[in-house]
Amino acid sequence: MLLRENIYDLLRADILACRLAPGDEMREQDLAERYEVSRQPVRDALLRLQREHLVTVQPRQGYRVTPISLSDARDLLRFRLALEPACVAEAIESAPDSVLKSLDEFRRFAGNHEDFITYNRGFHTALAHASGNRRMATALCDLIGQADRLVRVSISNLKGHDPAKLVAEHVALIDAMQSRETRTAARIIKAHIGATEKRVLPALKRNAVIVEERLS
Repeated sequence: MLLRENIYDLLRADILACRLAPGDEMREQDLAERYEVSRQPVRDALLRLQREHLVTVQPRQGYRVTPISLSDARDLLRFRLALEPACVAEAIESAPDSVLKSLDEFRRFAGNHEDFITYNRGFHTALAHASGNRRMATALCDLIGQADRLVRVSISNLKGHDPAKLVAEHVALIDAMQSRETRTAARIIKAHIGATEKRVLPALKRNAVIVEERLS
């Protein structure tokens, strides 16, 4: 993999994991020292991340991690609500039994909150790839990564986050998919994402440091 791809992946991962938090200011030289590279691959990575709306250019000042606004968070979750049920439906229709059987690894979870974020991302990423539709899977995986960022920045104000309940919802979805019950699976995944929106958006709204409404 080329160096510029490495830096892009590292920087993007640090932003999504909130090691570089929403609103943090960034300078090319500081990032070059952080990743022990020259400034050019850092600049290339920042420009790519700007196109993904994860980085904002500040004229004559450098860059900053794009703050999360309620409107953008809502847009992201609504896009996921449209796309993930479609991936689940594709998987039920087309995926071989072995692919659906592989979802069994997500029937159990043990660990802390950070472990749950990793487990949850793994599960929803597996759903995306089970669809067999490369373009849909790529788009959904990006949404899943950015949804992790929403959870991390809102965690101090997040109510109703019960890993056992969420894992039970995953298990119910796995059962429906393995039985190829399209309607049941659609109902479960839509309710699952809708519940995420109801938890995360109020938590973001309570975090005044993060909320930055988009201009209409």
